[in-house]
Amino acid sequence: MKRHAYIVRRTAGITAAFLLMILLGCKSPVGGDVMATVDGRKIFRSDVDKYYDNQVASAQQPPVGEQATVLRLNILRQLIDDEMVMRRAEKLGLLATDEEVDRKLNEIRSPYTQEQFDERLKEKKITLDDFKRDIRRSITVEKVMNKEVSSKIDVTDQDVNAYFSAHKAEFNLIEPQYHLAQIFVTPVPNPQVHNQNNKAQNEADARKKIQMISNRLDSGDDFATLAMNYSEDPETSGNGGDLGTVPESSLRTTDPTTRDAVLKLKPGQYSQIITVVNPANRQTVGFRIVKLVSKEPAGQRDLSDPRVQQAIRSQLHDRREQLLKAAYYELLRDSAKVENYYAKQVLDSNGIVK
Repeated sequence: MKRHAYIVRRTAGITAAFLLMILLGCKSPVGGDVMATVDGRKIFRSDVDKYYDNQVASAQQPPVGEQATVLRLNILRQLIDDEMVMRRAEKLGLLATDEEVDRKLNEIRSPYTQEQFDERLKEKKITLDDFKRDIRRSITVEKVMNKEVSSKIDVTDQDVNAYFSAHKAEFNLIEPQYHLAQIFVTPVPNPQVHNQNNKAQNEADARKKIQMISNRLDSGDDFATLAMNYSEDPETSGNGGDLGTVPESSLRTTDPTTRDAVLKLKPGQYSQIITVVNPANRQTVGFRIVKLVSKEPAGQRDLSDPRVQQAIRSQLHDRREQLLKAAYYELLRDSAKVENYYAKQVLDSNGIVK
């Protein structure tokens, strides 16, 4: 669901082990297992194979030929960039500590049982050591970027005022906006959901499960935490059930029971258990509890609104951060000695010799 322009939301946590990938191997002048070097530090094919497999495993149609080569070049470029930042981190004393790595590992692992977590690693074709290594790299890169770039960005009041004056229409809501979250339970286990409590095997189990969740909400348990641990919606369970912000007109297109329940809620309240029915065959497809996180009335928002100011600051900060990080990487490349043997091989194989 589309979020309004001035509602900027950040997600916590780092999923580095599933985002970092290494180039698929090739022969190189310094040894068959070396794909590139950064200031003498080698990027190995032995790591590349498993991460390349991880990248293409979920693709419906894995890349082949030139598409595969482009993907590998892009992956290698990212790893070279990361390695340059790691070298910079050594000079700055910003390498991630074992304590930081273990803390992030426990945070990522917390929604799973040990068996489920091990299965996730198996699916990704990586070992626990691979996982921890990538977490260490990602934390280190984040620390360097925060110190060298993000912390030095200053968005002034003048910047905010200028943006608002130029984009005032963005802050004029033509209808009320509803920020929603949900906990969803299905009668059939969803293989895409890997939280530790996805156990409903049939409609009776699903009813018991959603009732248990409702009882815990009534007892004061946190909605987002319950969503992360019990919701079976793969698109929202990982972020606490957050559905984003939707205009009131969009509620008319949802099922009447959910719409009516949402319209009766006040911000911070959650609904009773809602039975979700397939309109075609009237069969039960699941049960949900919906929370109204906040509601924005229609009308022009003024710059005096703290939320407007914060949204503008966040947007301007993010834009500048993206620009400055790109420039920072260019300077790192200028000062690093990089040998990309795979890129050279691609050129050589096409009759282009540099």
